[in-house]
Amino acid sequence: MTTLHESTPEQIDAAARHAADATPAWATSSGATRARLLRGLADAIEGAREKLVPLADGETGLGPGRLNGELDRTAFQLRGFADKAEQGDAFAFTEDEAVAGAPPAGRPRLARVRVPLGPVAMFSASNFPFAFSVLGGDTAAALAAGCTVVVKAHP
Repeated sequence: MTTLHESTPEQIDAAARHAADATPAWATSSGATRARLLRGLADAIEGAREKLVPLADGETGLGPGRLNGELDRTAFQLRGFADKAEQGDAFAFTEDEAVAGAPPAGRPRLARVRVPLGPVAMFSASNFPFAFSVLGGDTAAALAAGCTVVVKAHP
């Protein structure tokens, strides 16, 4: 069992500052760079399965069957977002032409470009220690989009 320590306000501020400082470099990184990180994380959690699953089971009591499936899901999510980053979906520009008429039938021309907005705060769920936790889909999506992440793990 692992002993967790409560972070001080100063440590939390430092984590947020580090995430903000890293944002320009990560936000301008290539999709290939982001994909390498995400795939590396997927490989790492799969490689540490024999340590992670018993640890998560001891903390949650969810059972090895459920936790192995959840770990697989997390690796799948990480690789899926890696594919999206590599394909350029994180950098997509979309444009919807204007439609004449008053709303709701009509609308102005809409243009969107996806850009990283900055550090993301991620709050982990206790009932999904992998898929909705430190490396779950929310974190994977933020990293694929070029955002840095600060995670608050569930106690």
